[in-house]
Amino acid sequence: MVATFLGMPLPELAAPTSSSVFDFFKIIKESFSTINSGVGLMIMAIGGFVAYMKHIGASDALVNVALKPLGLLKKYPHITAISVIPIGQILFVCIPSAAGLSLLLMAAVFPILINLGVSRIAAVSVITSCTAFGIGPASAITASATLISGEDPIIYFISHQLPLVIPSSLVMMIAYFFVNRYFDKKDAEAEKNLDDVAIKDSDKPSTSAPLFYAILPVVPLILLIVFSEILNLTPTPIHLDTSTAMIISLFLAVLVDFARKRDLKAMFSSLQVFWNGMGNIFKTVVTLIIAAEVFSKGLIALGFIEGLVQITENLGFGAVGIGIVLTLIIFLSSMLMGSGNAAFFAFGPLVPKIATKLGIKSTDIILPMNLSASMGRTVSPVAGIIIACSEIAGVSALSIVKRNIIPLSAGFLTLLLTHYL
Repeated sequence: MVATFLGMPLPELAAPTSSSVFDFFKIIKESFSTINSGVGLMIMAIGGFVAYMKHIGASDALVNVALKPLGLLKKYPHITAISVIPIGQILFVCIPSAAGLSLLLMAAVFPILINLGVSRIAAVSVITSCTAFGIGPASAITASATLISGEDPIIYFISHQLPLVIPSSLVMMIAYFFVNRYFDKKDAEAEKNLDDVAIKDSDKPSTSAPLFYAILPVVPLILLIVFSEILNLTPTPIHLDTSTAMIISLFLAVLVDFARKRDLKAMFSSLQVFWNGMGNIFKTVVTLIIAAEVFSKGLIALGFIEGLVQITENLGFGAVGIGIVLTLIIFLSSMLMGSGNAAFFAFGPLVPKIATKLGIKSTDIILPMNLSASMGRTVSPVAGIIIACSEIAGVSALSIVKRNIIPLSAGFLTLLLTHYL
């Protein structure tokens, strides 16, 4: 609205109304359309699936199965928590959707961590940190970075990304251990007042589920890994997105539950839990993500990106200085806008021009920028994954950001030191 009042150009619309005042509302409408058809649908499908898994008792079965081998770690909850990070990062290479993977982990891993004595906020913090590094050939940011730098995606991943991500991840894990232990002691009383149900859902499990139901919550993960572009196991590549995987998994779960209970009326009644779960996620999560999207477009309309670029070009720093400043700007922009993609796609195309002026390779500048974009998103209170995971866990988005900011800052500094020293 401020940009409209100042007469600044608004983000480009597919079909403008020819009135800047009405275009403002058209931007909101288009945000609803694009988010609901993409990430919004995915988050709602996962939310409904999580509610359905809880209702039929599959989440409880998963917890019961997982607690047996992991019971040895019950005395060491903070070690248990940080052990999720490397596993999640490996999964993120195969499932390059930050919101999708985080919510899948909330469905499959979050209840296990809680039952092993990990606090809610600590569990959510390590789950969201699994997407802190957007790496691998399937990542949208990586694809853009390799296109800009002219690098082969596999070589870029193995030779450039991994040598930076491994030390940064180790530092981040150590920082999470101490940060979560400190805050858990400080927040011990508040944690006791939280509901014991792992996923907020008024529907109680309808019956005690058999142990084989434990496989149902992880079916989406299995599908997305088996049919990912990384593994490429089928002769003809199969492209499976997260929303489709959730619908397939729901269909299989409904068939399994019906085969066990032989009750058609109960099957359709249980499906209502899925639709209710989708609706709850829309009203509490998707609407916030749409608000964050409009907010980020407002920043762009006010010339936020252009202003930062001009400042960077006029600083007069050398190659290392410019690289650090651009990396820091992308980190802060991603944090402010809640989107790593938006921040990187705005600055990334400028790199070849800057690199040519400085007489260096584009990779030298674009690599840390690539990684800092997804890191900044992990400490953004308006990021979709933070909003969605905090709502499911029943904690505030700011409390997650408070847990994430120190480990991510430590990882960010390690990234810069490793790359530029």
